[in-house]
Amino acid sequence: MAFAKLNHVLVHWRETGKPDAPALIFVNSLGTDCRLWDELAEMLRRDWRIVLYDKRGHGLTEAPPGPYNIPVLADDLLALADHRGLARFAVVGLSIGGLIAQQVAIRAPERLTALVLADTAAQIGTTESWNARIEAVTRNGLPGIADAVMQRWFTQAFHATQQDALAGWRAMLCATSATGYTAACAALRDADLTAQIAAITAPTLVLAGDDDQSTPPDLVRATAARIQGARFELIPDCGHIPPAEQPARLAALIQSHLQEHFHG
Repeated sequence: MAFAKLNHVLVHWRETGKPDAPALIFVNSLGTDCRLWDELAEMLRRDWRIVLYDKRGHGLTEAPPGPYNIPVLADDLLALADHRGLARFAVVGLSIGGLIAQQVAIRAPERLTALVLADTAAQIGTTESWNARIEAVTRNGLPGIADAVMQRWFTQAFHATQQDALAGWRAMLCATSATGYTAACAALRDADLTAQIAAITAPTLVLAGDDDQSTPPDLVRATAARIQGARFELIPDCGHIPPAEQPARLAALIQSHLQEHFHG
């Protein structure tokens, strides 16, 4: 395990792959940690220098009091890139990780070689829905919302056939800091990059599971349409967490996009 104090927060990060290969940073979703990407990283490690980290408030990274916001979370990613000496890199972000990736692409276009946005949008949810989520977790903790979250994350087929894996993902959610989770919910509540993402210049691939209940495909597709030159791909038989349900398909899409566009 590796840790670094970045922006006054102790951040847990891991690196795998080829040290001299082009760099690729993954950003996890709400209620997960960097283990979200383990299977995918194993598939891609022969061709890329892969950096995984627990975003602020998640996993083994510190959870300072909130609320957080997307610019601060983007600052954390850029600080980690600086810490690892990465002048240029690609980013793959899922859900809130995709919002963080969008913010990095807007703020530091010169740093990005390529961008992959998975099951995310320029704006996710409503003020009312996020305030209700914050209130529920504050009142009853993460176990109180875990079953509902699993329904949004995964397809019914996954629920029926992958019960052990489902229990593991539920455990990951419930192990998340309630402070970090609700602070990240506030970041999602307050984020709206709709008017800004047209400025993104990095070659962008936008992905959505065809049965995503958290960021439905039409919402994700609408975000792709606002980014010049972005390509949209639907992942069949998949919910909100493609690294769990369709890792091989996701890895193939990412690999193809990066090989086409990486110039770093």
